[in-house]
Amino acid sequence: MGQTENKEKAQKVSWFTGLKAEFHKIIWPDQKSLVRQTVAVVVASVVVGLIIAMLDWIIQYGVNFLVGLSF
Repeated sequence: MGQTENKEKAQKVSWFTGLKAEFHKIIWPDQKSLVRQTVAVVVASVVVGLIIAMLDWIIQYGVNFLVGLSF
C-alpha cells in the first residue's frame, strides 16, 4: 500500500508538470486580433438573431393567417 501512495503523488506532480508545460505552449492573441475577433462574433450573433427573428415573424404571420381562415 505504501508504494501505491508514492505512485499517486508522483503522478500528480508529473500531471501538474505536464499541465504547466502545455500551458506555456499557448500562443495568446494580441489585443488587435482579440478585438477584431470579438467584433466579428458580436456582428455574426446579431445577424443570425435578426434572421431568426424575421423567420419567426414570417412563420407567425403565416400561422395566424391560416388559423384566421374560416370555412
